[in-house]
Amino acid sequence: MSHKSSKVIKKVNVSSSLESEDISLETTVPTDDVSSSEEREGTVKITKQLIERKELLHNLQLLKIELSQKNLMIDNLKVEYLTKIEELEEKLNDAIHQKQLLSLRLDSQLALQQEDARKHQALMKQEMETILLRQKQLEETNYQLRERAGDIRRSLRDLELTDEHYEKLKSLPEDELSIPEYVSVRFYEVVHSLRRELSDLQMKKESLTEELSEYRSQLKCLTESYEDERRSRSELEVRCQRLTLELADTKQLIQQGDYRQQNYDKVKCERDVFEHELSELRRNYEIQEVSYKTQTKERNDLAKELATIQQSLSLLQKDKDYLNRQNMELSVRCAHEEDRLERLQIQLEDAKKAREEMYEKYVASRQVTVYHYKAEYEKKLHEELEQIRLKTNQEIEQLRSTSKEMYERENRNLREARDNAVAEKERAVTAEKESLRKYDQLLEQ
Repeated sequence: MSHKSSKVIKKVNVSSSLESEDISLETTVPTDDVSSSEEREGTVKITKQLIERKELLHNLQLLKIELSQKNLMIDNLKVEYLTKIEELEEKLNDAIHQKQLLSLRLDSQLALQQEDARKHQALMKQEMETILLRQKQLEETNYQLRERAGDIRRSLRDLELTDEHYEKLKSLPEDELSIPEYVSVRFYEVVHSLRRELSDLQMKKESLTEELSEYRSQLKCLTESYEDERRSRSELEVRCQRLTLELADTKQLIQQGDYRQQNYDKVKCERDVFEHELSELRRNYEIQEVSYKTQTKERNDLAKELATIQQSLSLLQKDKDYLNRQNMELSVRCAHEEDRLERLQIQLEDAKKAREEMYEKYVASRQVTVYHYKAEYEKKLHEELEQIRLKTNQEIEQLRSTSKEMYERENRNLREARDNAVAEKERAVTAEKESLRKYDQLLEQ
């Protein structure tokens, strides 16, 4: 390489010298012409043309110098480029050498990787056998879980317990009870309390209806007494009017003639009697008016109490209908949840079939991408099992929360209805005592 570069440098120097010689030959021609012309003319006179020629010669010399400098710069650039070419050739040789080394290393690594691949394939076969065993175990556990779910579903259908059976199960600790026994005990406690409260409410309803009938009979008696008193009052009013007319007639007779002098004592006695009767009648009238007002007020109070009692009865009837409707809804919801559980089991069977199909596809293509499909299969299987487990847990939690909310809402409604009925009963008792007290006062008057 150094020999070639020296040859190239010599060629470049020769060419540059030839170029400089050509340029020097070209520039020396006009000087010879000028000297020959000067010799031919034989004059030493300095003319304007001679000055211009000298200036041109001077400029030519300057251009020669610049040209030589540029030639030197070009030579330097050529030398630099040649050195760069040598460096690049050396780098190319080094790269070729590295390429050969890398190819040898790559061949050795490929041989190692092939051996590793054979070992990995053997390990994959062993793992596939373990996966098949695990799949069989999972299928057995799945079958056992399905049998247990069917047993639990069949055992949860009949949850009614007798008192003796409940006492026997209640005496046992909760750890020894099975799931259907525990559910039946809890169901018996809730339903028994609700039935007891319902019987209490029915007894209260019967007592309130009896009190309502008594109040109606009392109201009827009071209205009859009020009618009698009203008739007596009308008779007294007619009698008072008649007496006032007679009094006016007697006054007119008194004004006529000497009737006043002849019958003074008699008229005075009759007047005193009439005045006494009039005062008695007025007093009776005031008493009757007061009793009439009190009776009308009591009648309005009794009518209001009757309306409130009827409203409470209607509310109790609505609560009863609501509880029956809620019970029906819960039974329907329970049936829907059982159907949904069956559908989920069908979906589980479909997932199992899809899993088997995926496993067959996986076995068919395991020679190409064994590890990738194994990971995807395990991941998908795990995700499907987790989804099924999460769905079943969510549905169980939803059933528990809905049943708990329903029982709490029913207990709250029954408690509010009981409080309202007790308050209505207390108000009715107080109203009865007040009416009896007023009735006693009226009897005393």
